[in-house]
Amino acid sequence: MKMWLTSGLAGAVAGLVLFSPTVFAQQAPSHGRDMHHTQPSGQDPASRVAAPTLPGQDAFGAVQEIVRMLEADPTTDWSKVDLERLRQHLIDMNDVTLRSEVRATTVPGGLTMDVTGTGRTEQAIRRMVVPHTVELNNMSQWSARTEEMTGGLRLTVTAKNPDDTKTVARIRGLGFIGLLVQGAHHQPHHLAMAKGEEIPGHSH
Repeated sequence: MKMWLTSGLAGAVAGLVLFSPTVFAQQAPSHGRDMHHTQPSGQDPASRVAAPTLPGQDAFGAVQEIVRMLEADPTTDWSKVDLERLRQHLIDMNDVTLRSEVRATTVPGGLTMDVTGTGRTEQAIRRMVVPHTVELNNMSQWSARTEEMTGGLRLTVTAKNPDDTKTVARIRGLGFIGLLVQGAHHQPHHLAMAKGEEIPGHSH
């Protein structure tokens, strides 16, 4: 009788040991769920993705930058601010950069460029190229002038020293669009336009 009880007790203990891992394994997922519930609420992974920074359109971004500058400046006179004027200028820049036709011809000491277009582009050429010619002339190495022609303007840029082969090569290498971006006057002009200030030589 004692042997039977001893065997039975030993079997029960052995069974408990054998089945215990299974019980723990069954309880593990519940423990995992408890850990999941301890995470802070509102932490959706999608909400941690960085927000976009690009404005999606260059002119929009340029205006956005100017607006931020105006709003950050406590001296801004909002009664004079004219962002429509800036928008029209940016349209001109787009027309001249992307829609004008340019025929370049080498001349002694530099380059002649016939810049033409139709409709609004033709007017944009005159509004942009004429004042920029003044800026080019203010630079030490070259001379620039414009002449009226059908559909636009003829821009001629030459080295002040025609024997300066490096400058002559630079003028020809830059071409129309490269010469148009010379100088750092565009950005200050944009801010002045937005503020409603007068800019000598600019029709906008």
